Amino acid sequence: MGKELNFQVGFIICGTQKGGTTALDYYLRLHPEICMANKKEVHFFDNDRNFLNQDPNYFAYHIHFNPKSVHEIIGEATPIYMYWNHVMERIRHYNPNIKLIVILRNPIHRAFSHWNMERDRKRENRTFWKAIQEEGIKNKTHNQNRTFSYIDRGFYSRQIKEIYKYFEKEQLLILKNEDLRNNPNIVLEKVAEFLSITAFEDIRHEEIHSRKYLSKINHREYEFLSLLYRNEIQDLENLLNWDLSSWSK
Repeated sequence: MGKELNFQVGFIICGTQKGGTTALDYYLRLHPEICMANKKEVHFFDNDRNFLNQDPNYFAYHIHFNPKSVHEIIGEATPIYMYWNHVMERIRHYNPNIKLIVILRNPIHRAFSHWNMERDRKRENRTFWKAIQEEGIKNKTHNQNRTFSYIDRGFYSRQIKEIYKYFEKEQLLILKNEDLRNNPNIVLEKVAEFLSITAFEDIRHEEIHSRKYLSKINHREYEFLSLLYRNEIQDLENLLNWDLSSWSK
């Protein structure tokens, strides 16, 4: 495996994009027992060039971490991992005992936030209505795209089932975006228990990389996406035993 490994990454925040991963990454960096990567979004396991042969160079992954003796666990946050093909198989090959954290957000709000981000980055010049209509027509089947996947990334149940193909359910912690925003200390209590570390100090909610929208999602756009996601939300409720009625309003 290239150079010898002297540590392993023990957990990954693997999704979802625009779901609150930046805030969680920020909070986890405050804990003295956690060593986070030297940047958010390492993008090792979704980079196909790293897996052209059967001997991935994990040293190229580990250079992003600088663990100290005080650290009990090492982690990173790359939210595309949950969505991208082959990533879970690659992560399992790296560390079959790894722990994974996912934050889910109302897929309608997630899609609108995603579109706003791409527009701010000058990679999107379509209106939100035109973008979701065109994707809705093209994506009758799952067709990955790193940028223009406003709708497709919101089909969470498919992605969670893919994780379950490679990892035990006990290795996955699934959180709600609204809980992280409204009750961060309760969520961090769950994270600490999941990662087997001491409790977090009390923190106050912080807006991390929050961007102001120039417009709001309108009724036509909301109804279009609500219809697209109706069955998905029901499937997710059944899969996770969650009440997601607030996502259907």
